[in-house]
Amino acid sequence: MSQVVSEFSVAVDQVQDYEFRVKFDKENLADLITDEPPPLGHDKGPNPTRLLVAAIANCLSASLLFCARKARVELGPIRTVAKVQVVRNENRRLRVGKVEVSIDPNLPESERENAARCLALFEDFCTVTQSVREGINVDVHVKGLS
Repeated sequence: MSQVVSEFSVAVDQVQDYEFRVKFDKENLADLITDEPPPLGHDKGPNPTRLLVAAIANCLSASLLFCARKARVELGPIRTVAKVQVVRNENRRLRVGKVEVSIDPNLPESERENAARCLALFEDFCTVTQSVREGINVDVHVKGLS
């Protein structure tokens, strides 16, 4: 079993229909509104699939930045674009089939050689991407039913 390093919680409260308010466990973090696109919801915020893809892209960008700073490699402003394919599985249920991430670190030509080691390492330090790749154990309990 892996050693627990930290724990936190997130609360999700239904506002109406498919609109939910996400409350984080830190008072300094603003609530986040999520919603499904039509025909289910009203697109008042990102849906969970978009949040997952944003988390992957953000984590990879931060991991690359962390590695570059440790190696004293100067980067320009990082721009990351993640493209997702939503597919149907064998039971016709929607699933994230593929996420393609393109990172532009605005790396100056003079830093390319110094950044080569980061390119080989940074993905392994991305908590979100590696967790998704390996699969995450999710225990679900429904109050009153389980």
